[in-house]
This record gives sequence, C-alpha cells and structure tokens, in this order.
Amino acid sequence: MTSTQIYQLYIRAEVEAVFQALLDPDFTRRYFHGTAFTDPPRAGQPYALSTPDGTPAVDGTIEVLDPPHRLVQTWHVRYDPAMEAEPPSRVEWTLTRAGEGLTLLRVVHGDLARSPLTAASVSRGWDWVLGGLKTVLETGMPLPPVASDPTDSGVEAATPAQDITGDWHRAQAIEINNAVWDQLAGVAAGTATTVGLVRGAYAAAYHWERAKGATPANEARARYLIGKAWLASARPDQALGYGDRTLAQCEAHGLGDFDLAYAHELRARSLAGLGRDAEALQAWAAALAVEIADPEDREIVEADFADAPTLA
Repeated sequence: MTSTQIYQLYIRAEVEAVFQALLDPDFTRRYFHGTAFTDPPRAGQPYALSTPDGTPAVDGTIEVLDPPHRLVQTWHVRYDPAMEAEPPSRVEWTLTRAGEGLTLLRVVHGDLARSPLTAASVSRGWDWVLGGLKTVLETGMPLPPVASDPTDSGVEAATPAQDITGDWHRAQAIEINNAVWDQLAGVAAGTATTVGLVRGAYAAAYHWERAKGATPANEARARYLIGKAWLASARPDQALGYGDRTLAQCEAHGLGDFDLAYAHELRARSLAGLGRDAEALQAWAAALAVEIADPEDREIVEADFADAPTLA
C-alpha cells in the first residue's frame, strides 16, 4: 500500500474562504464527519479533532499554519483502537489562487507506510471529505446521505474495520508472495540465498488466510509456496508435508488444473529428495497427467516441469 496519497480539486471560492473552512468548526462539522478542532489551531502546538459530544477523533501537532495558503499537521487516529495503535502520519494542505474566485486545493497525506490501516481508511474517506468541503463552499449545503446500492444482494456487508483490515492483508499477501517467488528464482539462479525464504512463505500464508476475498485456491497456493521454500532450503521432509497439505486442499475443494498439477509436482520433488523414488515417479506421473485448460497456463506448467525430479 502506498505511503503517500495525493488529492487535488478546484473549488469555486476565494482562497481565504477555503482556508477558513478548514479551521472553522461551523464549517468543518458540515463536511468532516461532524468533527472540528476543539481549540483554534496554532503552529507548533498540539491539536485535537472531536465529535460534537467531545469524543476524540484525530489528534497530532500543527507543524505549519500559514494562512491562507498552507496547513501541515500530523495525523493520529483516535476513533478506532487498531488505527490508534499505529504511528502518526502527516497531512499537508496547499491552497493556490487559480483564477477569479477559484481555488486549487491540494492535499497530500503522507508517512503512511507504517500505518496501513489508517492508509486504507483515509483512501476512501478523503474523497467524501473533500467533496463535502467543495459542496458546502459552493452551494452552502452539505452532501446528502449516500443512497444504498440498488444492486445490493442482501448479504451482510463487512464492517469498515473488517473491510480495511482485509484489504491490507490482501495487499501484504500479494507483495510478500511475489517477493518470495523472486527470491526462489534467485536461489535457482545462484544469485540469492535462502535466508528468510521459509519465513517469507509463512508470512504470505498468514496474510492470505486473513485477506479480503481469499479463496480455497489462495490457500492451496500458499501451502505450495511454503513447500517450495522448504524444498529450496534442502528440507524435503518439510516440503513433503506441505505437498500433502496442498494436495488435500485441492481435493477438498475440487481444485484441478495447474493447482492440482503443482501439488503433485511438489510431492514428487520432495519424495525424490527423500530417496523414495518409486513414490516420486508415481507423483510425477500424476502431475503430468493433469489437464491444463488455458494454453498460456499450460506453457508455464510445461516450462516448470521441464526438469524431472532427480532420482537416486
């Protein structure tokens, strides 16, 4: 997930009016989810945003206050326990006169690399907040409530926190998964070591288990990756265990095609590494017998299977 988010919009209002709308509680409560500064912000001083009943929403420090062109503040979420545990990020507002009665507003929310839950949350929230700011300034009215989706299936939706967390786990799973495969390729080419390889594969599996939209195929592939990491680390005994787990996942969920082929392939190479040649040949034959429907997938599998397991 990116560590910096950038938003930009034009508002039909003078720069001074837009800047005032960032600070004035009478304005901010109309577009900023009902929150406002508890006290007038001052450069170099801590600040807090709260709801009308005084519940803390965000706090931090005002780093720059240069009316009517620039406001920089650190950003520490208080309304969600998981996000509250993350380190502060930073929000920079820049206002430029773009024409007669026209302001260009640029918002940069950075330092989010170590705050993935906050990053996922604000990536959705800023569109609403900035759209609300523009609407209030141009029409004098706040945005109306968002209508429910007419295509709603009736399935209970995930809560925002669940949704944000699931998105983050998915992003982490993909990133780590790709990194482990890159390292495996490096090990095979002699340009990388196996240090951290198995740990990375387990980390990818951990995140896939918690990822939004994860499927049985993702679990099978996560198990397969762990097995390949163990095999590259000269531990065919551990690799065979994950080959068996991968095959069991495929059989339990009706996974065929390349998932099933690779499950047999992992077992074959692991068995060969253990000197169990007869079983390895059976597993290899099973891998080669799996039909791969997509021509591109078939080409990849055939390339991966070009080197048969080395038998004793």
